[in-house]
Amino acid sequence: MEPTVSLVMITKNEEAVLRRCLDSAVRYVDEIVIVDTGSTDKTKDIAREYGARVFDFEWVQDFSAARNFALSKATSDWSLVLDADEYIANDCGEAIREFIGSKTAIGKVKRIDKFLAEDGDNYEQIYISRLFPTSCRYSGRIHEQIESGLPRYKVDVEIMHDGYYGQTKSDRNIPILQSVIAENPADPYYHYQIAKEYRGLEKHSLFYEHLKTAYGLIHRTEGYAPSIIVNYLYAMIASGNLENGLDVIEGEREFLWEYPDFFFASGLYLLELISRDPDRFGELLPLIEKYYQRALEIGDSDLEGSVLGTGSFAAYHNLGVFYEVTGNVSQAVQYYQKAAAMKYRPSAARLSRLGHES
Repeated sequence: MEPTVSLVMITKNEEAVLRRCLDSAVRYVDEIVIVDTGSTDKTKDIAREYGARVFDFEWVQDFSAARNFALSKATSDWSLVLDADEYIANDCGEAIREFIGSKTAIGKVKRIDKFLAEDGDNYEQIYISRLFPTSCRYSGRIHEQIESGLPRYKVDVEIMHDGYYGQTKSDRNIPILQSVIAENPADPYYHYQIAKEYRGLEKHSLFYEHLKTAYGLIHRTEGYAPSIIVNYLYAMIASGNLENGLDVIEGEREFLWEYPDFFFASGLYLLELISRDPDRFGELLPLIEKYYQRALEIGDSDLEGSVLGTGSFAAYHNLGVFYEVTGNVSQAVQYYQKAAAMKYRPSAARLSRLGHES
């Protein structure tokens, strides 16, 4: 008998996005279990349109409690967990069935987070445990994790997430994260997570302070350690606290030699540092070119936390800017054209200003 799969979700006021999520997943699962934590819109009605079994759960400031209640209501052998602001973006039915038919393990799916940056839409990828035996349970009040000794493997399921694009859920998340940090002040993971919340709110000093703390606590064995280091550089730039960046770049270059985001962020940091004090730091200018070239050598990465374009179109564009501002317009045009060929609109705009075609 083939193993069965439940789609297991928790919701609150998700009428704007729930249909998109359920449309993307319904054909891959045997049942849908939705636990609602207090919706006042049509969320539960929409869920029932898809045949979902809907349960109410009083919100107690604890995501694991809600998720574990939902798992307790699932009747399938396996559970696939999604949030309403996510949707499956690839044809993954065969991958799911092959995984659950051949392994007793935790399946890690790729989630691509869409967010707005200065140069427009950006996409960051992470791998998260979302396909597992229904007997598994979560721990942690926020950014909850599956507690299991089972091995973890990547499974070819690709999830798009745009819940933090053009809006914020930080009012909900920050108080919980503050409470967890008070209980676990030496855990870099929660400092990293609250820093990302503050980044979304453009509270740059708090973005910086928590990443500085997280950076001082990591052992570099954590899967998210590269993202902490890279985001620490971005936080320095955003907050204007540039004093530690050169030490970080020098100290982490070997550790992150295959991580394009590190060299991309290092180039941005050096540009900011040199712009602030050209007399003192101007001699570092050639490193900017070197770092963007290294990012391109690596290429776009499949590593945890990598942002699409740091090893391709965004690096091409920034090299174009570098050559343009240093007077090498012909070379700048070449790199803008490379980026524009990859549909990178800022490069197309630069080419237009310079009187060249994409």
